[in-house]
Amino acid sequence: MPRNVILIAFALAAVVGLALWASGPEGPAPGEMAGHSMTPPDTDALEAGAPIVEVVVPAAFEGRAALGETAFNAACAACHGQNAAGQNGVAPPLVHKIYEPSHHGDMAFQLAVKNGVRAHHWTFGNMPPVEGLTNGDVGNIVAYVRRLQEENGIE
Repeated sequence: MPRNVILIAFALAAVVGLALWASGPEGPAPGEMAGHSMTPPDTDALEAGAPIVEVVVPAAFEGRAALGETAFNAACAACHGQNAAGQNGVAPPLVHKIYEPSHHGDMAFQLAVKNGVRAHHWTFGNMPPVEGLTNGDVGNIVAYVRRLQEENGIE
């Protein structure tokens, strides 16, 4: 491998490492990720616990999305709100451009449930792992969230 390619790779790794180190243990502040344009909305004017976004709900859910609605309501809605609209001061909306499939793929939801998530887009704090959900349950929840996103123009 040419020496200049190695030097460029080393320099790039150093820049990325420095950026991660500078962001501190809590990660970068919302909207401050390099090259990241998906800034969360300002929620200062909302009451605590109020929905963060308005969600248009499809007339009906079918198949996996219908199963996912039931699982979401049982395991996720207490934090992420009815119809995944979020709750101010509690948890973010999943019907938001930040969670579009090209930015947070389906596997991101599986990993979030299994391992929890360090706060990185929002200021609600870290999400703990969610006990009692199988990979199939989470797959159904993802189908439900994706159907809501689709209905709201997020694809």
